Amino acid sequence: MVRVVRLQDKISIVTGAGQGIGKGIALRLAKEGCHVVVAELNPDTAEKTAAEIRQQRRESLAILTDVTNRSSVGKMVEATIAKFGRIDILVNNAGIIKAQFFLDVDEDVWRKIIEVNLTGVFLCSQAVARYMVKQLYGKIININSKSGKKGGLWLGAYCASKFGVIGLTQSMALDLAPYGINVNAICPGNVFETPMWDQLDKEYSIKLGVPPEQVRAKYLEKVPLGRECRIEDVANVVVFLASEEASYMTGQAINVTGGQDMR
Repeated sequence: MVRVVRLQDKISIVTGAGQGIGKGIALRLAKEGCHVVVAELNPDTAEKTAAEIRQQRRESLAILTDVTNRSSVGKMVEATIAKFGRIDILVNNAGIIKAQFFLDVDEDVWRKIIEVNLTGVFLCSQAVARYMVKQLYGKIININSKSGKKGGLWLGAYCASKFGVIGLTQSMALDLAPYGINVNAICPGNVFETPMWDQLDKEYSIKLGVPPEQVRAKYLEKVPLGRECRIEDVANVVVFLASEEASYMTGQAINVTGGQDMR
């Protein structure tokens, strides 16, 4: 059986692609035929991801990128255009999290989470959209969270940033629709196979008063389909939204939560 390659020779950028969900998305896009720019703050992990993409016979650039810095983002976009001449897909994946009781949240922590999770999406999207508008084509996909639709215990800053991304997604979708640009968000459930969840296991273990190995079990109890969200579950939706099969979808925030959130 011949496998259909859905995104042959499309040019994509994935932020935070050095590890976790971002890396999984970058590798999947390459499998679907994309050339991939790995925009990552850690040069070592960025190059490792880029090397794996090249092993799939796809071109890849590893670009040191701070999504909170307009100059850094601009250089990343300029390097992409210089190499490939266009940008078809942007996946805003870079993100951070910290679980803290509301009264314990330090202002610096609050600002950092908002800067990475929300301002980073704004800066990257704006820089890339300037080129997509000229092309009259583009797909912007924001990796968000179920925490963008319902507040979470000890997650005030994170939830605020993720609620903000949904509002930004809808506004960008309206502004950019006349230029043939689709803007959507994906709201995954708990993706355990990531460094972010390794961090949260320890934080929640202390706060919940249970051993780390029991933390995940507590969260799985809330999922109707009875398992965690996997990176491949998120990547599947990214590929769909990046393809022409989703050409009539924009401004959406799609749940990938195993039924945990149905709004």
